[in-house]
Amino acid sequence: MEGSSSSSAIFYDFLDRMRNPASLDLVRSIKSFIVSFSFYAANPENDGKKVQEFYTTMEDAIRDHPLWAGATDQEVDCAMEGLEKYVMTKLFSRTFSSTPEDVKIDLETSQKIHLLQTFLKPEHLDIPTVLRNEASWLLAEKELQKINAFKAPREKLLCVMNCCKVINNLLLNASMSENHVLAGADDFLPVLIYVMIKANPPQLHSNLKFIQLYRRQTKLVSEAAYYLTNLVSAKTFIFELNAKSLSIDEIEFEESMQAARTTNKETEKEATPTLEERTTSQGQTDPGPSARSHDKETSGASNYPYMDKEAGDLTIGDVERLLSVYKQVVTKYTGLCTAVKHLSLSRTEPHVTNLEARNVFLTQPEKTATQ
Repeated sequence: MEGSSSSSAIFYDFLDRMRNPASLDLVRSIKSFIVSFSFYAANPENDGKKVQEFYTTMEDAIRDHPLWAGATDQEVDCAMEGLEKYVMTKLFSRTFSSTPEDVKIDLETSQKIHLLQTFLKPEHLDIPTVLRNEASWLLAEKELQKINAFKAPREKLLCVMNCCKVINNLLLNASMSENHVLAGADDFLPVLIYVMIKANPPQLHSNLKFIQLYRRQTKLVSEAAYYLTNLVSAKTFIFELNAKSLSIDEIEFEESMQAARTTNKETEKEATPTLEERTTSQGQTDPGPSARSHDKETSGASNYPYMDKEAGDLTIGDVERLLSVYKQVVTKYTGLCTAVKHLSLSRTEPHVTNLEARNVFLTQPEKTATQ
């Protein structure tokens, strides 16, 4: 399983070299490129082309630079990995989920997956019994769910690859221990789709698009390209999924989807109890319309049914409801944050001074706060 420790070491080495006075010309080029993005409206495809062209230009500059005199191809590659992480971390808020359409697809995908989670089973995807390994599936889900915790394209891609490698190992083990004849993508893709539905990673569409646009194209080859392509295919399959996509009766599918929608609506309604319900449960009397209005204005907790609960008050039955509410809150919160960001960018253009353009590389990127 690949991790981010090697990525951190590469990045710190890149920062150290950029602090060297001899690197001032490279620093200026990098800073100038980052600043230039603030002058234009977001356009993912054009932005991706600009970044890829910049990678190519900077790789030539690094190879010819005295700091990398006599450097091997591997050492230059490490420098480029550090450059990619630095640039894309700085441009993350500008390039990730940068259009209303991306936000819309993220939300619709997450909502559809949430509905499918309530009834979809492995047999609906024709997954062979020998490949139904809950432990392996859970591990793959955990790897995929990490994707939103990183800002660098390489680290997001590592989450994709780690998830897929768990599934690939499951298939290999089944072929050896269960004499299961591997069917290639016909085995791999259904399991990946099921794992993706179980995981329901936040902002799935935007994360995959970010990798495709901003990971160095020379790195999107072989195994990485195969796994990423499969994940994009799985996401598209889910987004367009209907009864004909599954081994399920059409009427049963529609009834299951409708039941899931109804349950979601009821959950949302229950998650926002009236003040009468809340006060009655506490053995208090209704204070009247005026007091109810004042309480709603002054108490943000009125919208959260578990705010007044203690750990001992919760039951096993509350877990599923809490998880459902949590996922809905995260989805709506990330969508709202992105919408507000777009609104802010459309109203004002950031003013960048020459002093800011000359800042040295003294900070390292942080993980995203969205989980």
